[in-house]
Amino acid sequence: MERTAKFSLGSVVRHRIHPFRGVVFDIDPTFANTEEWWQAIPEDHRPAKDQPFYHLFAENETSYYVAYVSEQNLLADESGEPIDHPDIGEMFDLLEDGRYRLAGATH
Repeated sequence: MERTAKFSLGSVVRHRIHPFRGVVFDIDPTFANTEEWWQAIPEDHRPAKDQPFYHLFAENETSYYVAYVSEQNLLADESGEPIDHPDIGEMFDLLEDGRYRLAGATH
């Protein structure tokens, strides 16, 4: 059974365990990465495949990258702080009310 995604495009989120934040730029309704990627996750941390997975423009204290994270490992980021990832501007406009607006989208 597919679940409705908790977060949407432009949502600012943070990882439940690891120290990074990001902006959602794509959503898979269920796991859609490689089996090798899946097996590389330690078994005791491996999330269920039958939940939404999010592609994030992510950042931590030292770098910017793209992350692929299960819904169970994400929390809404309530800090109001912008994400400085260099690719955000290609897809999104300014941070507004805690989320990024798709570029060219109107209210």
